[in-house]
Amino acid sequence: MSALARRAAAILWKDILSETRTRQGFTAMLSFAALVLFLFSFAIGADNELLGRLAGGLLWVAIVFTGTLSLSRTFQNEELAGGARLLRLYPGDVRAIYLGKLAGNLVVLAALEIVLFPAAAILYEVDFAAHAGSLLLVAVLGTFGFSVIGTFFSALTVHFRARELLLPLLLFPALVPVVLGSVGATDAFLAGDPLGRAAGWLRLLASYDVILFVVCVWVFPVVLEE
Repeated sequence: MSALARRAAAILWKDILSETRTRQGFTAMLSFAALVLFLFSFAIGADNELLGRLAGGLLWVAIVFTGTLSLSRTFQNEELAGGARLLRLYPGDVRAIYLGKLAGNLVVLAALEIVLFPAAAILYEVDFAAHAGSLLLVAVLGTFGFSVIGTFFSALTVHFRARELLLPLLLFPALVPVVLGSVGATDAFLAGDPLGRAAGWLRLLASYDVILFVVCVWVFPVVLEE
């Protein structure tokens, strides 16, 4: 294992230990996500056909809103405790900080989605299990794109006083291709993909993910110094 990978793994392990010891952040995220899904269901009412058509979009809106809560804490806890400066002083490539934080956000979102997908299937009466393999691919691509750009903007805004406001203002416009691709592919697979639209959405997601990852990894050292 390279020095970069070892450093990133150490940061990931530290974040996982911190999250498992407190568990307050993830519990709050899970409660918020469940509330969002329930409010969508309550607002639409007993129209099961409409709920089924909107299930993909409602699910991804819940994931994006809830995931933003996690992103806001990616660097904030260390910045408040003075640990961010120590991370920068640690010898080695500073890109490992980004990769470790990115991996931590992926783990948190994956754990969240393990709960959200079955919950949405029950609330909206949609058979996700029949398209499990296809939806898993969409979830991987969508979650990766969300975490890549979200981790980057979390580092960019951590030093600002209004970071809680700036993070979603910067993040949501950049997430438009990710959300469109995830929702479009999810809806296409749930409908049986009669028009073959899912492949186009998946190509959009994969291409955007690669571009985001390369740009964010390349620019991150500059952002960290600022």
